[in-house]
Amino acid sequence: MNEEIDFILGTAKEAMNNAIVHLEKELRTIRAGKASPSMLANVQVNYYGAATPLGQIANVSTPDARTITIQPWEKNMLQEVEKAIMNANLGFNPMNNGDVIIINVPALTEERRKELAKQAKAESEHAKVGVRNARKEANNDIKKTDISDDLKKIAEESIQKLTDNYSKVIDEKVAIKEKEIMTV
Repeated sequence: MNEEIDFILGTAKEAMNNAIVHLEKELRTIRAGKASPSMLANVQVNYYGAATPLGQIANVSTPDARTITIQPWEKNMLQEVEKAIMNANLGFNPMNNGDVIIINVPALTEERRKELAKQAKAESEHAKVGVRNARKEANNDIKKTDISDDLKKIAEESIQKLTDNYSKVIDEKVAIKEKEIMTV
């Protein structure tokens, strides 16, 4: 086509990629029965007066499918970490043995699984909105260009193909996550 259109397509593709990356990040924080360090990704600990992500002040690991262990690099942070996990309202009950914090991840109830599946669906809708916004912006940019109507039409069709492809990817990722959540 032409450089201006290529730039618009590239910008739209980048915005749509960002929507997918954000979706993947959000889906990682939705637990699916198995213990995972990413379940605690959004926990912020009061580290000497500054809200700090848990992963920056402690080693978070999963020794088995039902347990998460958190070993702060400074022992005096055990209570702060424990408090942050409770404040994050994740439904976990951390136990402190003086060296590490142990979280036993309870099995999900059917009701909770359905709730988490709905949450995953909601995240997919947010991602699709991001993709559609990128399409709208790109189409608006195309209309402002000084090119023939035929080229504009071709460019808009390309944007629509991108949108359809990214929407399909979103649906696939959420379907995988829902299957993971619903698997007992």
